[in-house]
Amino acid sequence: MNFGVALLALAIEAGAGYPDALFRRIGHPVTWMGALIAALDRGLNRESDSFALRRSKGALALAALLVVAIGSGALIERAALALPLGWIALAVVASSLLAQRSLHAHVAAVAEALAISVEDGRAAVAKIVGRDVSALDASGVARAAIESLAENFSDGVVAPALWLAVFGLPGALAYKIVNTADSMIGHKSPRYLAFGWAAARCDDVMNFLPARAAAGLLAIGASATRGAFPAKALTAAWRDAPNHASPNAGWPEAAAAGALGLKLGGPRSYGGAEAVDGASLGDGRREANAADIRRALALYRISTATLWFSLAVGALTARI
Repeated sequence: MNFGVALLALAIEAGAGYPDALFRRIGHPVTWMGALIAALDRGLNRESDSFALRRSKGALALAALLVVAIGSGALIERAALALPLGWIALAVVASSLLAQRSLHAHVAAVAEALAISVEDGRAAVAKIVGRDVSALDASGVARAAIESLAENFSDGVVAPALWLAVFGLPGALAYKIVNTADSMIGHKSPRYLAFGWAAARCDDVMNFLPARAAAGLLAIGASATRGAFPAKALTAAWRDAPNHASPNAGWPEAAAAGALGLKLGGPRSYGGAEAVDGASLGDGRREANAADIRRALALYRISTATLWFSLAVGALTARI
């Protein structure tokens, strides 16, 4: 078990993030993964092929991605652990796969921008959501930011930390490359419905437990967050998450809605297309504002601290 490595990686990422200078010089692991996924997409995803063949090629592409991720992770982990105090070097590398600091910064920027004007809020939230934000009012901007915070708490913090803790760097890299592939090719569009099928299904499986763990962490965090409702977080997650289009995203989003006394979800549109009906999550007020985003950030910080504590307990237990 790598609970100590996961805990230290979270601490490093929270304190330093991923340095801008390093990003400008060599990029980021996710950009490297994205380049590989894009190359496989260009080389294998041909519209002239049959649906079945495109789906098979998508599965082959996913298998290749997993071989690269797991193999690279195993080699890096072995090299790091061969060094004195190598687990610290391993945690430094693994910290690049976590997004707790950047997620907080991006969502806080939405709260600050929305406090200035709706237009500024739309511009800020457009950086973290894929939906069409052009018609969102102030309440819609706030809800979109809170939904993104809750979902990415699961995808960008809880899931990679748990995969790292249980399966080491190979597991964390495997999770990250599948999650990146899902975001790039896991869409139900004509081009990706077949080719991205394997990536989307694998992402569903790999996020199944982390998403529910994230909902639990948010409920626990609500018990220590002023004005939040832990029981409503659990009730909303259990009641509303199964109605979400995603088998996983609804769990942290519904838990956040219940914890904050809000109603999230509902209709939204993508790329100017006709609005689609999304499941309603929570039974609180529909109106939200910049103050609610800040409340959500407070809940996020405490829930993240709960994750840290859980990993610390796991690390201590593993030593006994």
